[in-house]
Amino acid sequence: MKIKNRHYRTIWPDPADRRIINIIDQRLLPHRFVIEELRTLADFATAIRDMHVRGAGLIGATAGFAMYGAALAAPTGDPGAYFSDCAQLLRATRPTAKNLAWAVERQLAAIGLEKDRDSRIKKSFQVACEIADEDALFCRRIGEHGVKLIAEISKRKNGQPVNILTHCNAGWLAFVDYGSATAPIYAAHAAGINIHVYVDETRPWLQGARLTAWELREEGVPHTLIADNTGGHLMQHAMVDMVIVGTDRTTRTGDVANKIGTYLKALAAHDNNIPFYVALPSSTFDWEIEDGIGQIPIEERSGDEVNYVSGLTADNRLETVLVPPAGTRSQNFGFDVTPARLVTALITERGVVAANREEIFRMFPEMKKDCS
Repeated sequence: MKIKNRHYRTIWPDPADRRIINIIDQRLLPHRFVIEELRTLADFATAIRDMHVRGAGLIGATAGFAMYGAALAAPTGDPGAYFSDCAQLLRATRPTAKNLAWAVERQLAAIGLEKDRDSRIKKSFQVACEIADEDALFCRRIGEHGVKLIAEISKRKNGQPVNILTHCNAGWLAFVDYGSATAPIYAAHAAGINIHVYVDETRPWLQGARLTAWELREEGVPHTLIADNTGGHLMQHAMVDMVIVGTDRTTRTGDVANKIGTYLKALAAHDNNIPFYVALPSSTFDWEIEDGIGQIPIEERSGDEVNYVSGLTADNRLETVLVPPAGTRSQNFGFDVTPARLVTALITERGVVAANREEIFRMFPEMKKDCS
Protein backbone atom coordinates (compact mmCIF):
# COMPACT_ATOMS: atom_id res chain seq x y z
CA MET A 1 0.00 0.00 0.00
CA LYS A 2 1.03 3.65 -0.19
CA ILE A 3 2.43 6.35 2.07
CA LYS A 4 2.38 9.73 0.36
CA ASN A 5 1.92 7.92 -2.96
CA ARG A 6 4.99 5.71 -2.48
CA HIS A 7 4.54 1.95 -2.13
CA TYR A 8 5.75 0.31 1.06
CA ARG A 9 5.57 -3.08 2.67
CA THR A 10 5.67 -3.34 6.45
CA ILE A 11 8.87 -5.41 6.45
CA TRP A 12 11.63 -5.83 3.86
CA PRO A 13 15.33 -6.73 3.56
CA ASP A 14 17.56 -3.72 3.15
CA PRO A 15 18.52 -3.45 -0.55
CA ALA A 16 22.10 -2.50 0.33
CA ASP A 17 22.67 -5.16 2.99
CA ARG A 18 20.22 -8.01 3.35
CA ARG A 19 21.58 -8.85 6.79
CA ILE A 20 19.48 -5.85 7.86
CA ILE A 21 15.69 -6.16 7.93
CA ASN A 22 13.70 -2.92 7.84
CA ILE A 23 10.34 -2.36 9.53
CA ILE A 24 8.03 0.60 10.07
CA ASP A 25 8.03 1.37 13.80
CA GLN A 26 4.29 1.42 14.39
CA ARG A 27 4.55 2.82 17.93
CA LEU A 28 5.21 6.25 16.44
CA LEU A 29 2.42 6.33 13.87
CA PRO A 30 0.53 8.34 12.78
CA HIS A 31 2.60 11.35 13.89
CA ARG A 32 6.07 10.05 13.03
CA PHE A 33 7.10 7.77 10.16
CA VAL A 34 10.28 5.98 11.22
CA ILE A 35 12.00 3.02 9.56
CA GLU A 36 13.78 0.81 12.09
CA GLU A 37 16.60 -1.63 11.34
CA LEU A 38 16.53 -5.11 12.90
CA ARG A 39 19.76 -7.09 13.01
CA THR A 40 19.86 -9.49 15.96
CA LEU A 41 17.42 -12.01 17.38
CA ALA A 42 17.02 -9.72 20.39
CA ASP A 43 16.05 -6.86 18.04
CA PHE A 44 13.34 -8.99 16.47
CA ALA A 45 12.03 -10.29 19.80
CA THR A 46 11.80 -6.76 21.19
CA ALA A 47 10.07 -5.50 18.05
CA ILE A 48 7.41 -8.22 18.32
CA ARG A 49 6.92 -8.10 22.10
CA ASP A 50 6.85 -4.30 22.40
CA MET A 51 4.67 -3.84 19.31
CA HIS A 52 7.06 -2.04 17.00
CA VAL A 53 5.32 -4.52 14.68
CA ARG A 54 1.90 -6.02 15.38
CA GLY A 55 -0.90 -7.87 13.65
CA ALA A 56 -1.11 -11.58 12.89
CA GLY A 57 0.48 -11.64 9.45
CA LEU A 58 3.25 -9.15 10.18
CA ILE A 59 4.14 -10.92 13.42
CA GLY A 60 4.51 -14.12 11.42
CA ALA A 61 6.62 -12.44 8.73
CA THR A 62 8.80 -10.82 11.38
CA ALA A 63 9.28 -14.17 13.11
CA GLY A 64 10.32 -15.65 9.77
CA PHE A 65 13.01 -13.01 9.31
CA ALA A 66 13.96 -13.37 12.99
CA MET A 67 14.89 -16.99 12.36
CA TYR A 68 17.00 -15.81 9.42
CA GLY A 69 18.70 -13.40 11.82
CA ALA A 70 19.27 -16.33 14.15
CA ALA A 71 20.85 -18.30 11.30
CA LEU A 72 23.28 -15.46 10.61
CA ALA A 73 24.46 -15.60 14.23
CA ALA A 74 24.38 -19.40 14.66
CA PRO A 75 27.43 -21.07 16.17
CA THR A 76 29.47 -23.63 14.26
CA GLY A 77 28.87 -27.30 14.85
CA ASP A 78 25.45 -28.81 15.60
CA PRO A 79 23.06 -25.85 16.02
CA GLY A 80 19.95 -27.86 16.94
CA ALA A 81 19.71 -26.68 20.55
CA TYR A 82 20.54 -23.11 19.53
CA PHE A 83 17.69 -22.88 17.01
CA SER A 84 15.33 -24.54 19.46
CA ASP A 85 16.15 -21.88 22.06
CA CYS A 86 15.69 -19.11 19.48
CA ALA A 87 12.29 -20.52 18.54
CA GLN A 88 11.20 -20.73 22.17
CA LEU A 89 12.22 -17.11 22.76
CA LEU A 90 10.19 -15.92 19.77
CA ARG A 91 7.09 -17.97 20.62
CA ALA A 92 6.94 -16.37 24.07
CA THR A 93 6.85 -12.80 22.74
CA ARG A 94 3.16 -12.81 21.64
CA PRO A 95 1.45 -16.10 22.59
CA THR A 96 -2.00 -15.52 21.05
CA ALA A 97 -0.95 -14.91 17.44
CA LYS A 98 -0.92 -18.25 15.59
CA ASN A 99 1.10 -16.88 12.66
CA LEU A 100 4.12 -16.44 14.91
CA ALA A 101 4.41 -20.10 15.90
CA TRP A 102 3.49 -21.17 12.34
CA ALA A 103 6.34 -19.14 10.84
CA VAL A 104 8.85 -20.34 13.43
CA GLU A 105 7.92 -23.99 12.83
CA ARG A 106 8.17 -23.51 9.09
CA GLN A 107 11.67 -22.11 9.47
CA LEU A 108 12.76 -24.85 11.87
CA ALA A 109 11.64 -27.52 9.41
CA ALA A 110 13.52 -25.86 6.54
CA ILE A 111 16.69 -25.12 8.50
CA GLY A 112 16.77 -28.66 9.87
CA LEU A 113 17.24 -30.07 6.37
CA GLU A 114 20.44 -28.12 5.71
CA LYS A 115 23.87 -29.48 6.59
CA ASP A 116 26.11 -26.43 6.91
CA ARG A 117 25.98 -22.82 8.11
CA ASP A 118 25.97 -21.15 4.68
CA SER A 119 23.15 -23.33 3.37
CA ARG A 120 21.11 -22.67 6.52
CA ILE A 121 21.53 -18.93 6.06
CA LYS A 122 20.57 -19.12 2.39
CA LYS A 123 17.56 -21.34 3.08
CA SER A 124 16.26 -19.33 6.03
CA PHE A 125 16.41 -16.11 4.00
CA GLN A 126 14.53 -17.79 1.16
CA VAL A 127 11.83 -19.08 3.52
CA ALA A 128 11.47 -15.71 5.26
CA CYS A 129 10.91 -14.01 1.90
CA GLU A 130 8.43 -16.72 0.89
CA ILE A 131 6.44 -16.17 4.11
CA ALA A 132 6.30 -12.43 3.47
CA ASP A 133 5.37 -12.80 -0.20
CA GLU A 134 2.67 -15.37 0.56
CA ASP A 135 1.19 -13.12 3.21
CA ALA A 136 0.86 -10.25 0.74
CA LEU A 137 -0.55 -12.56 -1.97
CA PHE A 138 -3.10 -14.17 0.34
CA CYS A 139 -4.27 -10.77 1.60
CA ARG A 140 -4.74 -9.57 -1.98
CA ARG A 141 -6.86 -12.65 -2.67
CA ILE A 142 -8.89 -11.99 0.49
CA GLY A 143 -9.68 -8.62 -1.03
CA GLU A 144 -10.75 -10.19 -4.32
CA HIS A 145 -13.20 -12.51 -2.54
CA GLY A 146 -14.41 -10.01 0.05
CA VAL A 147 -15.15 -7.22 -2.41
CA LYS A 148 -17.97 -9.33 -3.85
CA LEU A 149 -19.77 -9.15 -0.49
CA ILE A 150 -19.48 -5.36 -0.48
CA ALA A 151 -20.63 -5.14 -4.09
CA GLU A 152 -23.78 -7.15 -3.28
CA ILE A 153 -24.74 -4.72 -0.52
CA SER A 154 -23.95 -1.75 -2.77
CA LYS A 155 -26.29 -3.15 -5.41
CA ARG A 156 -29.11 -3.55 -2.88
CA LYS A 157 -28.55 0.03 -1.74
CA ASN A 158 -28.63 1.35 -5.30
CA GLY A 159 -25.15 2.78 -5.02
CA GLN A 160 -25.65 4.52 -1.68
CA PRO A 161 -22.61 4.28 0.62
CA VAL A 162 -21.93 0.86 2.11
CA ASN A 163 -21.14 1.53 5.77
CA ILE A 164 -18.54 -0.89 7.10
CA LEU A 165 -17.49 -1.09 10.74
CA THR A 166 -14.08 -2.49 11.66
CA HIS A 167 -12.30 -3.03 14.97
CA CYS A 168 -8.59 -2.70 15.75
CA ASN A 169 -6.20 -2.61 12.78
CA ALA A 170 -6.33 -5.54 10.39
CA GLY A 171 -4.96 -3.35 7.63
CA TRP A 172 -1.77 -3.53 5.62
CA LEU A 173 0.14 -2.41 8.71
CA ALA A 174 -0.93 -5.66 10.39
CA PHE A 175 0.28 -7.77 7.48
CA VAL A 176 2.95 -7.42 4.83
CA ASP A 177 0.62 -5.65 2.39
CA TYR A 178 -3.12 -5.12 1.67
CA GLY A 179 -4.31 -6.30 5.11
CA SER A 180 -7.04 -8.81 5.88
CA ALA A 181 -10.15 -6.89 7.01
CA THR A 182 -9.12 -3.88 4.92
CA ALA A 183 -8.29 -5.83 1.75
CA PRO A 184 -11.96 -5.99 0.63
CA ILE A 185 -12.33 -2.31 1.56
CA TYR A 186 -9.35 -1.27 -0.56
CA ALA A 187 -10.54 -3.46 -3.42
CA ALA A 188 -14.02 -1.90 -3.24
CA HIS A 189 -12.58 1.61 -3.21
CA ALA A 190 -10.37 0.80 -6.20
CA ALA A 191 -13.42 -0.56 -8.04
CA GLY A 192 -15.31 2.69 -7.52
CA ILE A 193 -17.84 1.25 -5.05
CA ASN A 194 -19.26 3.91 -2.74
CA ILE A 195 -18.05 2.93 0.75
CA HIS A 196 -17.61 4.52 4.15
CA VAL A 197 -15.77 2.96 7.10
CA TYR A 198 -16.51 3.41 10.79
CA VAL A 199 -13.20 3.00 12.61
CA ASP A 200 -13.27 1.84 16.22
CA GLU A 201 -10.60 3.67 18.22
CA THR A 202 -9.65 0.32 19.87
CA ARG A 203 -8.44 0.95 23.36
CA PRO A 204 -5.97 0.69 24.95
CA TRP A 205 -3.40 0.78 22.11
CA LEU A 206 -5.71 2.79 19.86
CA GLN A 207 -4.79 0.82 16.76
CA GLY A 208 -7.93 2.02 15.03
CA ALA A 209 -7.41 5.69 15.81
CA ARG A 210 -3.68 5.66 15.14
CA LEU A 211 -3.28 3.10 12.36
CA THR A 212 -6.52 2.26 10.56
CA ALA A 213 -7.54 5.92 10.28
CA TRP A 214 -4.05 6.76 8.99
CA GLU A 215 -4.12 3.95 6.42
CA LEU A 216 -7.56 4.92 5.13
CA ARG A 217 -6.54 8.56 4.87
CA GLU A 218 -3.46 7.65 2.85
CA GLU A 219 -5.59 5.56 0.48
CA GLY A 220 -8.35 8.16 0.23
CA VAL A 221 -11.08 5.93 1.70
CA PRO A 222 -13.94 7.87 3.40
CA HIS A 223 -14.01 7.06 7.11
CA THR A 224 -15.17 8.24 10.52
CA LEU A 225 -13.43 7.53 13.82
CA ILE A 226 -15.73 6.43 16.66
CA ALA A 227 -15.30 5.56 20.33
CA ASP A 228 -15.26 1.83 21.01
CA ASN A 229 -18.66 1.94 22.70
CA THR A 230 -20.44 3.57 19.75
CA GLY A 231 -20.83 0.57 17.43
CA GLY A 232 -23.92 -0.87 19.09
CA HIS A 233 -25.76 2.44 18.80
CA LEU A 234 -24.88 2.71 15.10
CA MET A 235 -26.13 -0.80 14.46
CA GLN A 236 -29.42 -0.18 16.27
CA HIS A 237 -30.05 2.81 14.01
CA ALA A 238 -29.23 0.98 10.74
CA MET A 239 -26.05 3.00 10.23
CA VAL A 240 -23.86 -0.09 9.70
CA ASP A 241 -24.31 -2.47 6.76
CA MET A 242 -21.60 -4.98 7.63
CA VAL A 243 -18.75 -5.61 10.07
CA ILE A 244 -15.35 -6.87 8.90
CA VAL A 245 -12.62 -7.68 11.42
CA GLY A 246 -9.39 -9.64 11.43
CA THR A 247 -8.21 -12.42 13.69
CA ASP A 248 -5.01 -13.51 15.42
CA ARG A 249 -6.02 -17.16 15.79
CA THR A 250 -9.02 -19.08 14.49
CA THR A 251 -9.92 -22.63 15.46
CA ARG A 252 -10.76 -25.36 12.99
CA THR A 253 -14.37 -24.98 14.16
CA GLY A 254 -14.54 -21.24 13.38
CA ASP A 255 -14.07 -19.63 16.81
CA VAL A 256 -12.15 -16.39 16.39
CA ALA A 257 -9.64 -14.67 18.68
CA ASN A 258 -9.21 -10.99 17.87
CA LYS A 259 -8.44 -7.73 19.64
CA ILE A 260 -10.32 -7.26 22.89
CA GLY A 261 -13.79 -5.85 22.23
CA THR A 262 -14.45 -7.85 19.05
CA TYR A 263 -16.84 -10.19 20.87
CA LEU A 264 -19.01 -7.26 21.95
CA LYS A 265 -19.27 -6.03 18.34
CA ALA A 266 -20.24 -9.52 17.21
CA LEU A 267 -23.01 -9.64 19.82
CA ALA A 268 -24.35 -6.25 18.68
CA ALA A 269 -24.21 -7.30 15.03
CA HIS A 270 -26.04 -10.55 15.78
CA ASP A 271 -28.75 -8.73 17.74
CA ASN A 272 -29.32 -6.33 14.84
CA ASN A 273 -29.09 -8.86 11.98
CA ILE A 274 -25.94 -7.28 10.55
CA PRO A 275 -23.45 -9.60 8.82
CA PHE A 276 -20.23 -10.10 10.79
CA TYR A 277 -17.28 -11.22 8.65
CA VAL A 278 -13.80 -12.27 9.72
CA ALA A 279 -10.95 -12.00 7.20
CA LEU A 280 -7.85 -14.17 7.56
CA PRO A 281 -5.13 -15.94 5.61
CA SER A 282 -5.01 -19.69 6.21
CA SER A 283 -1.81 -19.31 8.25
CA THR A 284 -3.98 -17.89 11.05
CA PHE A 285 -5.96 -21.11 11.49
CA ASP A 286 -5.00 -23.26 14.45
CA TRP A 287 -5.82 -26.70 13.08
CA GLU A 288 -5.16 -28.42 16.40
CA ILE A 289 -7.89 -26.91 18.57
CA GLU A 290 -11.69 -26.97 18.62
CA ASP A 291 -12.72 -24.75 21.53
CA GLY A 292 -11.58 -21.16 21.15
CA ILE A 293 -12.76 -19.96 24.54
CA GLY A 294 -11.19 -22.87 26.38
CA GLN A 295 -8.04 -23.44 24.35
CA ILE A 296 -6.77 -20.19 22.79
CA PRO A 297 -4.17 -18.55 25.08
CA ILE A 298 -5.15 -14.96 25.80
CA GLU A 299 -2.24 -12.56 26.18
CA GLU A 300 -2.38 -10.31 29.24
CA ARG A 301 -0.30 -7.17 28.89
CA SER A 302 0.87 -4.47 31.28
CA GLY A 303 -1.82 -2.36 32.94
CA ASP A 304 0.26 0.69 32.07
CA GLU A 305 -1.15 0.43 28.55
CA VAL A 306 -4.58 1.16 30.04
CA ASN A 307 -3.46 3.83 32.48
CA TYR A 308 -1.37 5.91 30.08
CA VAL A 309 -2.16 7.40 26.67
CA SER A 310 0.21 8.98 24.18
CA GLY A 311 -0.40 11.70 21.65
CA LEU A 312 0.84 14.80 19.90
CA THR A 313 0.99 18.06 21.83
CA ALA A 314 0.14 21.47 20.41
CA ASP A 315 3.86 22.17 19.96
CA ASN A 316 4.37 18.94 17.96
CA ARG A 317 5.87 16.80 20.73
CA LEU A 318 4.93 13.19 21.41
CA GLU A 319 3.94 12.90 25.04
CA THR A 320 2.55 10.19 27.33
CA VAL A 321 0.19 11.12 30.15
CA LEU A 322 -1.44 9.32 33.07
CA VAL A 323 -5.27 9.17 32.99
CA PRO A 324 -6.52 7.53 36.25
CA PRO A 325 -5.34 8.32 39.78
CA ALA A 326 -1.73 7.32 40.36
CA GLY A 327 -1.42 3.74 41.60
CA THR A 328 -4.68 2.55 40.03
CA ARG A 329 -4.56 -1.19 39.33
CA SER A 330 -5.54 -2.06 35.76
CA GLN A 331 -6.05 -5.38 34.01
CA ASN A 332 -5.27 -5.57 30.32
CA PHE A 333 -6.37 -8.60 28.30
CA GLY A 334 -5.19 -8.23 24.73
CA PHE A 335 -7.81 -10.42 23.02
CA ASP A 336 -11.21 -12.02 23.35
CA VAL A 337 -12.85 -14.94 21.55
CA THR A 338 -15.92 -14.64 19.33
CA PRO A 339 -17.76 -17.99 19.07
CA ALA A 340 -18.35 -19.31 15.57
CA ARG A 341 -22.14 -19.01 16.01
CA LEU A 342 -21.76 -15.21 15.84
CA VAL A 343 -19.60 -15.22 12.68
CA THR A 344 -21.49 -14.89 9.39
CA ALA A 345 -18.55 -16.20 7.38
CA LEU A 346 -14.77 -16.29 7.11
CA ILE A 347 -13.06 -14.56 4.18
CA THR A 348 -9.90 -16.48 3.23
CA GLU A 349 -7.51 -16.49 0.31
CA ARG A 350 -9.47 -19.43 -1.13
CA GLY A 351 -12.89 -17.85 -0.78
CA VAL A 352 -15.72 -17.12 1.65
CA VAL A 353 -16.57 -20.03 3.95
CA ALA A 354 -19.07 -20.65 6.74
CA ALA A 355 -17.51 -20.65 10.21
CA ASN A 356 -17.96 -24.32 11.00
CA ARG A 357 -15.72 -27.37 11.00
CA GLU A 358 -17.34 -29.13 8.04
CA GLU A 359 -17.15 -26.16 5.67
CA ILE A 360 -13.68 -25.08 6.76
CA PHE A 361 -12.29 -28.56 6.02
CA ARG A 362 -14.17 -28.63 2.74
CA MET A 363 -12.24 -25.52 1.72
CA PHE A 364 -8.94 -26.83 3.17
CA PRO A 365 -9.23 -30.60 2.62
CA GLU A 366 -5.50 -31.18 2.90
CA MET A 367 -5.64 -30.22 6.58
CA LYS A 368 -8.31 -32.77 7.50
CA LYS A 369 -5.96 -35.74 7.41
CA ASP A 370 -3.72 -34.04 9.98
CA CYS A 371 -6.63 -33.25 12.33
CA SER A 372 -8.48 -36.56 12.48
